[in-house]
Amino acid sequence: MKKILFATSEAVPFIKTGGLADVAGSLPKFFDKEKYDVRVMLPKYMCMKESWKEKLQYKTHFYMDLGWRTQYVGVLETEYEGVTFYFIDNEFYFNGFAPYGEMYTDVEKFSFFSKAVLSALPVIDFRPDIIHCHDWQTGLIPIFLDNFRYSNEYYRGIKTVMTIHNLKFQGMWDAKKVRDITGLPEYYFVPDKLTSYDDANMLKGGIVYADKVTTVSSSYAEEIKTPFYGEKLEGLMQARSASLSGIVNGIDYDVYNPQTDKDIYRNYSVENFRKEKIKNKIELQKELGLAQNHKELMIGIVSRLTDQKGFDLIACGMDELCQDAIQIVALGTGEEQYENMFRHYAWKYPDKVSANIYYSEAMSHKVYAACDAFLMPSLFEPCGLSQLISLRYGTVPIVRETGGLKDTVEPYNEYEKTGTGFSFANYNAHEMMATVRYAEKIYYDKKRDWNKIVERGMSKDFSWKSSAKQYEELYDDM
Repeated sequence: MKKILFATSEAVPFIKTGGLADVAGSLPKFFDKEKYDVRVMLPKYMCMKESWKEKLQYKTHFYMDLGWRTQYVGVLETEYEGVTFYFIDNEFYFNGFAPYGEMYTDVEKFSFFSKAVLSALPVIDFRPDIIHCHDWQTGLIPIFLDNFRYSNEYYRGIKTVMTIHNLKFQGMWDAKKVRDITGLPEYYFVPDKLTSYDDANMLKGGIVYADKVTTVSSSYAEEIKTPFYGEKLEGLMQARSASLSGIVNGIDYDVYNPQTDKDIYRNYSVENFRKEKIKNKIELQKELGLAQNHKELMIGIVSRLTDQKGFDLIACGMDELCQDAIQIVALGTGEEQYENMFRHYAWKYPDKVSANIYYSEAMSHKVYAACDAFLMPSLFEPCGLSQLISLRYGTVPIVRETGGLKDTVEPYNEYEKTGTGFSFANYNAHEMMATVRYAEKIYYDKKRDWNKIVERGMSKDFSWKSSAKQYEELYDDM
């Protein structure tokens, strides 16, 4: 029986700010229980819902040195869907209204968390063969592990995997301060280990010291070896390329299932979507006050409203797009300029554009179910979950060919009658517009072909099962 510990800063259903939580919370339950004992460890945030906090049971506590301070470390646990979750408790670090705050507090908070994860292992009586670290928040675990090995035999032989969910976020702060916070020896604070450009870089440290490095799609694993996508770490990614692999994320097919989804107006399946899916569109048009025309192409956008997601392209083409026979439903929050851009067009074209500048899981399901197409023109996309959910709900993705989007959406070919979506290659607003209009043309003039695209997309399997198999192979190799 292999023992695996996921170390993460967030996990569904306890706390979520993005796709990382979906991976860390959903993936563990899909491993073969006979061969793998997979458990998860995350911080116990004050901002977690009370209903979850009440389910946590006290396991133990101890005191730990961090730099020159001694800190309390509480360990709580609960079981959810057959997986054991451990929570590291320390109210000094994990208070506040959100899991993340200013970088200088986050660096200290997650330095504490990384050391606490390792320090807790002997007292919870779970010695993992492999610690699977996620993103910069757990980047110091492989380094602390390296450091612990010298003085404590218990830690020798534990392997680490570092998974990069988004290379843009690296956890960088002044090297002197990080040394002071962590109490790690000066030996680690050199350019080929923890520092880059005179700052300490927590993700970099994790990548240098982990036994294996993975990212969340194979195209992204290739892209990050280049200067454009490498976020100044492309040299390191090239150096570690023998240990670097990409495994595409899945989605939880129990949660995202148009046949059983309680959040949508009308359930449907790949067999009856031609009749039933449209009822979701009609109801959403009513709810959002759009023109009630079930024949009009409805394009959905569910996203953080940031540059990374291609909203500068959408802003360029938005007014022109609104001249077409389409409706646009946007849901999400983010940069003020894009929030206001959608508000503006919703004011200018109230029949066509609905701007929902907030986030709600239930509303996102309604949008996925109601729309005909889903627009996602990302500048870069390590994996992307929205296009996978769209395929599942029979909502045809229109994407830019980058990272996970390129790996999961097969472009429509009208001659061979293949493909599950529409895509364009260059990061260019004209190219995006041309692709959207090509999709409109197929939707209006070749409805049967369109329905076949939907059918192929809904028949694809992007559940966690296949991803879990690939992770199992990775663990076995180690």
